[in-house]
Amino acid sequence: MFFREIIEFKTKGENDIIDLTSKVQEIISVSGLKNGIVNIFVPGSTGAITTMEYEPGLIKDLTRVLARIAPSDIDYEHHKRWGDDNGRSHVKASLVGPSLTIPFENGRLLCGTWQQIVFLELDTRPRNRKIIITILGE
Repeated sequence: MFFREIIEFKTKGENDIIDLTSKVQEIISVSGLKNGIVNIFVPGSTGAITTMEYEPGLIKDLTRVLARIAPSDIDYEHHKRWGDDNGRSHVKASLVGPSLTIPFENGRLLCGTWQQIVFLELDTRPRNRKIIITILGE
């Protein structure tokens, strides 16, 4: 069986990290499916989906490491072509990725104890975002 729902929200811009775990779990519950997989996908090329321990120290660590990987103070060809000053956003999003698939059993996500599903806003400005939640199961 197949079930789909879309989550919509507004972000604050670069480095806004939003915990989606409870919302994804709620959607699984509403679907009525007991066992299967859930895919969490962000359309667009400056947002990403991953898992992490959603706590203030790791949030700071993750944003700092991503800034080192794709710093704001270097030239990006994307800037030269489009003039939108978010080349680093595209690089970071490409490295992290736009989706994640997680199994669930007896209607519950099979995440680790300290593992949350998060959306990373990597664009340099606030954005209206849609996250597509697709569930396959029985």
